[in-house]
Amino acid sequence: MRRKAADLKKVQNGGEFMDNVTLQRIEKELSAWKGSEVRRKQLDGKRYYEGKHDILSRKREAIGVDGQPTEITNLPNNRIVDNQFKKLVDQKTNYLLGKPFVIDSDDKTYVKLLKNVFGKRFRKLLRKAGREAMLCGICWLFPYYDNMGRFSFKVFSGSDVYPDWLDDEHTQVQRAVRIYQKKVFEKGSTTPKFVDKAEIYDTDGIWIYTVEGSSLKPDPDCPRISYTAQGGKAYNWERVPLIPIKYSDDEAPLLNHVRCLQDGINLMLSDFENNLQEDARNTIIVLKNFDGENLGEFRRNLATFGAIKVRSDGEAGGGVDTLAITVNAENYKTVLDLLKKAIIENGKGFDAKSDRLGTNPNQMNIQSMYSDIDLDANGMEVELQAAFDDLLWFVDCHLSHISGANYFDEPADIIFNRDILINESQVIADIKNSVGILSKKTLVSQHPYVDDIEEELKRIKEEEREEMAEYQPFSNNNNQKGE
Repeated sequence: MRRKAADLKKVQNGGEFMDNVTLQRIEKELSAWKGSEVRRKQLDGKRYYEGKHDILSRKREAIGVDGQPTEITNLPNNRIVDNQFKKLVDQKTNYLLGKPFVIDSDDKTYVKLLKNVFGKRFRKLLRKAGREAMLCGICWLFPYYDNMGRFSFKVFSGSDVYPDWLDDEHTQVQRAVRIYQKKVFEKGSTTPKFVDKAEIYDTDGIWIYTVEGSSLKPDPDCPRISYTAQGGKAYNWERVPLIPIKYSDDEAPLLNHVRCLQDGINLMLSDFENNLQEDARNTIIVLKNFDGENLGEFRRNLATFGAIKVRSDGEAGGGVDTLAITVNAENYKTVLDLLKKAIIENGKGFDAKSDRLGTNPNQMNIQSMYSDIDLDANGMEVELQAAFDDLLWFVDCHLSHISGANYFDEPADIIFNRDILINESQVIADIKNSVGILSKKTLVSQHPYVDDIEEELKRIKEEEREEMAEYQPFSNNNNQKGE
């Protein structure tokens, strides 16, 4: 896709403070967004990934004397977290972004420059962005120049950025507000203090504010900064330098699809352990002529001495009978297995312990196992391709400044190598059978041992030249004999 040429614009003098009408509108919108359901779900996604599930705040309750639920504190209350959600997120992130991606363009010089920009640091950053996009539905890439003047990138979480979109399709922003906490030290104090800050990003630079309730107060030390400075002059981008990375086009977090299943898994494990620990309650005790006035005394004597006193009144003999209640572990296991399979299906992951790998692990079975996660990765890859094209606009601006060349009209693509389990021998056999039918570049790109297509083709050419050089003396001798 071709990108329109652009440049950095010089910062205009004056206007160090945003106009009050715009600022008041931003304050209202930011306050509404901070308490919105959309942001709450984004924060829940991050919280569940960290293992802070709802089960941890669970209380044991029973119907009280007034007919209302009452907390019971003398019962086992296990809060077990089996974080299948984190496993699902890591699985899907590594599947699409775990292996190095390939940059493809007809201009080899352009490819070399892009590889320098999108190096190992960026690949690690992109993996983080993919994970954040799954947790929040959306995250943001921020291209910037660091203190050393190097062109770099940052990832902003979706729960930290409120976007003001230019269009209904949510493809480009005209302004965005990022909220965060900053650690500061007051004069003469060694104790840190955390202050809520807000940064407003637009084409005039970054406006910095301190959050006080629902109001934004300009930072007294630095109310506005430019995006970069070159040659002693400040410059801003012609676009807002925030590129959205989406998990899907509806920007819904992954947790929306599997939350009830994850809670069910935690609940099953916690209840099972509760029932095992309630050994005194697994057996209902029937008392006859108990030598005491209340059940508290009975339980204390039973726990302390291992014995109880009963009495016999004539024909009414004293004693203790029991009604045993057995905990069926198979029931819990069955429900737990169903929940774990359901979270894989609804979260569009894959079961690495599938029976299909043990009985007949052919390529068709493997592909069937990966079908759900592959379809989900296709959708996310479309979003990443669009984000990559937007990101290239800023990269091309950077390259035009450091090299003087214009690459805005040069198309480039990013190709993701998915970390899929394959039957390598079958794939290699298929590649051999396709020699002479498909191009060498296509065959090399499909080989399971190749990560960098261009580098592998270069090695093949070098080996062919070496073989030709070794063969050349024999060829010359044969020609001389023929003469």
